[in-house]
Amino acid sequence: MELFTQPYFALFVIICIGFIIGNIKIAGVSLDISAIIFVALFFGHHGVVIPPIIGTLGLILFIYTIGMQAGPGFFDSFRKQGRALMVLTTIVIVSASLITFIAFYYTGIEMPVAIGLLTGALTSTPGLAAAIDATDSPLISIGYGIAYPFGVIGVILFVRLYPKITRANVKAAEDEYEKESHSGFPDILSRTFQVDNEAILNKSIKELKIRSMTGAVISRILHEGESVIPAPAAVLSKGDLVKAVGTKDALEKIKLLIGHETDEDIPLHKSYEVQSVLVTNKEAVNKPLGSFNLWLNYQATVTRVRRSGIDITPSPSMRLQMGDKVMVASSKENMKQVFSFFGNNDKKLSDTDFFPIAIGIVLGILFGNLSLTFGNGDAFTFNPGLTGGVLLVGMILSRIGRTGPIIWSMSGAATQLLRQVGLMFFLVEVGTKAGANMVETFELYGYNLFIIGGLITIVPMFLAVVASHFFKKMNFLSLMGTITGAMTSTPGLAAASPMTDTNAPAVAYATVYPVAMVLLIVCVQILAAFG
Repeated sequence: MELFTQPYFALFVIICIGFIIGNIKIAGVSLDISAIIFVALFFGHHGVVIPPIIGTLGLILFIYTIGMQAGPGFFDSFRKQGRALMVLTTIVIVSASLITFIAFYYTGIEMPVAIGLLTGALTSTPGLAAAIDATDSPLISIGYGIAYPFGVIGVILFVRLYPKITRANVKAAEDEYEKESHSGFPDILSRTFQVDNEAILNKSIKELKIRSMTGAVISRILHEGESVIPAPAAVLSKGDLVKAVGTKDALEKIKLLIGHETDEDIPLHKSYEVQSVLVTNKEAVNKPLGSFNLWLNYQATVTRVRRSGIDITPSPSMRLQMGDKVMVASSKENMKQVFSFFGNNDKKLSDTDFFPIAIGIVLGILFGNLSLTFGNGDAFTFNPGLTGGVLLVGMILSRIGRTGPIIWSMSGAATQLLRQVGLMFFLVEVGTKAGANMVETFELYGYNLFIIGGLITIVPMFLAVVASHFFKKMNFLSLMGTITGAMTSTPGLAAASPMTDTNAPAVAYATVYPVAMVLLIVCVQILAAFG
């Protein structure tokens, strides 16, 4: 058809067919959005051409949003999750890269094909993008397309069969994980105490420095049978009841400071109310909570902050993030002003400001064009390239969160949309480009590519399991999440999640995935240098 000579028509036809095929499930397994590359290979084989600018634009959007999404998790993983997850991830990526190099060295396949097998066996589209950027070879996509199907199926089979073969105790792993989670993110509780400590009588909340001394927040006071607003100047008298909010440890400190615990409840002051407020005002984002002077301005107190499903005790140094929910106690007449200050606008979370995105991408492209030289004489020159530059800048900016009036972070909906659009455009262009040489490559290498791709998928997972036995505290459910994250396999995570009612696999996956992605991109660039 003449219409297929029009790139814009062919682009969306390939995307449509790709989504139809991607939603087909066989034995519970589907290719999802990755089916687009197989459709593009077919169209490319039959002469359809998509302009390279489409692929480059898609690559930039996809990699930048990956960086924005992965940045906070990447940096926090080194601080919170410990070295075990990092070691296992490194074992998976490095062993897969070594198998790739051995295959290149001993079987005679071209390095671009070998790198494509690596990215396909690990089901890594960011790795594919980095490989194409590093080599500019259509053979990358062919290797990716050959190894990808078993990369998906192999991880799923491993995750499904491993617990049965090893007779893993899922219930024990769940109990262990819940215990660890509780210690990492203690529950926020509220209790009432009666003032009977002579040392604090007739002193104000401000004088006692209750928040800094205990970590808890005073939310209500009952004085002589009447509910009193918990202002910093409020004075505590013998027999008063004080309601405090905080962790178990913080409330124990309150008990030592104020007096014994009681079951009596304190009603809200008639002019006071407590409401949950959504942070959507840019002026409130990434600033210390103590700098707002909420009490002086609105006679308001923040009693807790809910972020990503977790309740956190507020502190003056805490910096709020877009989308946080803060529990605020304030006078009824001032609550509207509190709402206005924090934003409390659901619609703003779905709005997308393209100015920070454009600046971030420009900075990423500029950084990607820098060349760093190490040593003298036979110096080694490292160039991040388009992929590395955009990815690193995205990660750094997402970690910073805000610079002056510019909010770098993006809402989940905006990130997902731009990521999907970029990925679709990228897959269509590289797929059609690779399709022109697909048949010739398969005739040249035959079934060897399938075997090599299978080895790259299976061997690293077994090595990770063996290595995990050296980490005695490695939770089985976290191990499954770590393996799927290191293999960058979302279908694998989908197979691991139904094993348990906890989010252990998902948390490990989210921690490991950005690390695996960065390591793989580095390994791809090293392999490309050998080719």
